[in-house]
Amino acid sequence: MKIFSISDLHLSGMCDKPMNVFGAGWENHFEKIKADWNEKVSDEDAVLICGDTSWGTVLEEGLYDLRTLKSLKGKKVFIRGNHDYWWNGITKLRDGAPDGTFYFLQNDCIRFDGVVICGSRGWTCPGSSDYTDHDEKLYMREAERFKLCFGQVEKVRESGDKLLVMVHYPPFSLKSPDTLFTGLFEQNKADKVIFGHIHGEAYFPLRTVKSGIEYLLTSCDKVNFTLQRIL
Repeated sequence: MKIFSISDLHLSGMCDKPMNVFGAGWENHFEKIKADWNEKVSDEDAVLICGDTSWGTVLEEGLYDLRTLKSLKGKKVFIRGNHDYWWNGITKLRDGAPDGTFYFLQNDCIRFDGVVICGSRGWTCPGSSDYTDHDEKLYMREAERFKLCFGQVEKVRESGDKLLVMVHYPPFSLKSPDTLFTGLFEQNKADKVIFGHIHGEAYFPLRTVKSGIEYLLTSCDKVNFTLQRIL
């Protein structure tokens, strides 16, 4: 099994929010992604989508965009991003989503063929220029959610398994490389961390290695609308 990632699809099938307003590179961006996906992915593979899948604001709008992914090969694993307002209630989401190849992580994990995958949204980290007391509360809450995730990982992880962590926000800032998130990833012996959220001209390295863990940025515009091989 191969594992790929691409994040921040920002689909808008039921919303009037075309992404080409953010630059010519976004023109027909989903067609570019699908063409690359169909070329690389088999039914045995998995694709990790680290949030901001849909601009939808209610569940049905999000489900509409999810259904556009149904014909694409492989298992699709999702976490929530900061714009995924449609993701409101994990039970309703899992019940309404297409069957078979769609997996939604929330305070839990999933295991495929010697690979355990967990994830949560994360949040802005200390060191960001606009960090506020409100951010501090959400940052602490997301750290608790990761603790719940890793509690589930302990129950299913077997000797030799790889651990992949999905997070929407970058789990550290360039000014503060050590955070509650990175500490938890190290404590729980993650192998790789995959994230998105960063767009446009904002600088963040596509690959960083910290304390033996590889961190990979896969926002679709940052990787030229192509899936990135993780394992």
